[in-house]
Amino acid sequence: MYIEDQLQEIRANIAAAEKRAGRAPGSATLLAVSKTFPVSDIMHAYDDGQRLFGENRLQEAQEKIPAMPADCVWHIIGPLQRNKVRKALEAGVALLEAVDSRKLAEAISRIAGELGMTAAILLEVNIDGEESKHGFTPEELQQEWDALTSLPNLDIRGLMCIPAPTEDPEGARPAFAALRQLAEQLRTRGPLPLPELSMGMSHDYAIAVEEGATIVRVGSAIFGKRDYSH
Repeated sequence: MYIEDQLQEIRANIAAAEKRAGRAPGSATLLAVSKTFPVSDIMHAYDDGQRLFGENRLQEAQEKIPAMPADCVWHIIGPLQRNKVRKALEAGVALLEAVDSRKLAEAISRIAGELGMTAAILLEVNIDGEESKHGFTPEELQQEWDALTSLPNLDIRGLMCIPAPTEDPEGARPAFAALRQLAEQLRTRGPLPLPELSMGMSHDYAIAVEEGATIVRVGSAIFGKRDYSH
């Protein structure tokens, strides 16, 4: 019952954070990050009502999507190489969360057009300016905005970020607030409503909800510690 108990605690924490922030109940969605965990574990979450799952690696998602019930919704939350875009869209991934460059966005736009579909994406922002992180800097995103929003066959749903790690969850609050403010600035430029903000992970998701997250990406707090040995 570990996974079910953890899910219920996390949902309660999200609801409490929504209330503290004066947000509507259910306005923040829990994405269960299932990377490295087996289908048997993911099914425990499914049986407790979880339907939204995230994978970092496309290959792992390709194995799990057909093995899980068809009403699951899948996001790719890790970096995506341009040569894997077609496979991701064909696999039925609902949202590509980590579109970190104009070149990748252009590739997704082109391939989605070839497949006769519209691809839903989030734009990854390197909100803290870390050299080791993927993503647009806020300045780059402002500069590229008109070009990005003019690409066909794309549904740019919003922004995502992975802040610099901090021991204290409160340490991530400025980054979350900055991403929310950037989204607000981009909305004023048009033409997109940008309804989604994907931010917050296992240790700081409640802070992210208080700062406006609509998707929180929680893995180890649900499934336990990951084993990367295999």
